[in-house]
Amino acid sequence: MALLSLPSPSFSPYCVSISFSSWRQSSVAVTTAHPIRFLPVAAAITTHHHQQSIPIDKSSLIVAETASEDQLWAAACLRVRSFYDFQASSYGIQFTDNGEDRLVVGTLDLNQCLWLPEEIAGTKPEGIEADFARAYLSNVCVARELHRNGLGYEIVMKSKIVAQEWGITDLYVHVAVDNEPAKNLYMKSGFVHENDEPAWQARFLDRPRRILLWIGLPCTNDL
Repeated sequence: MALLSLPSPSFSPYCVSISFSSWRQSSVAVTTAHPIRFLPVAAAITTHHHQQSIPIDKSSLIVAETASEDQLWAAACLRVRSFYDFQASSYGIQFTDNGEDRLVVGTLDLNQCLWLPEEIAGTKPEGIEADFARAYLSNVCVARELHRNGLGYEIVMKSKIVAQEWGITDLYVHVAVDNEPAKNLYMKSGFVHENDEPAWQARFLDRPRRILLWIGLPCTNDL
């Protein structure tokens, strides 16, 4: 899991996410040390199309792999807050790191595996190497109030570095065909179109049809 954080007060219990097809998974997140006043989730959902993005001090950001249960819990709470309509007060996105209170503002998972459940699989690389050299991004999210600050780009770029350290050569991400902001983010990060989810599969799973994007990564030996 990848983590993007800023400093802010609070604590957290234990949480872990698992992808059944993965044999290796990590979270990356962005954190910040500066307090940010977040809207309640319901208000954010109602008004986010009309509100201005909150500018942040980029010098306070840390982009890193999650390394503790507190960080994992805070990242999981941000996902609940981002993907579902729950009360924000019920889900703490803060944690304490070396005595400093920080706030998770963006997160994603890096899954080293052949495929993700209920998703079309990538085709690169071929053969036995695919067991070790293919990976997928999932659960990519940034706090609504901080959209358009470049945080999504920061965690995607960090995930590419982590993937290279793992020996990944082919990185994939699934995105809804009508999610233009996400597609723009991944294209800006170097991803290109590889495949489309069949319409029948999207109907069967009762969700928008997805496309599969790919990027090739240099081997660490080539860096």
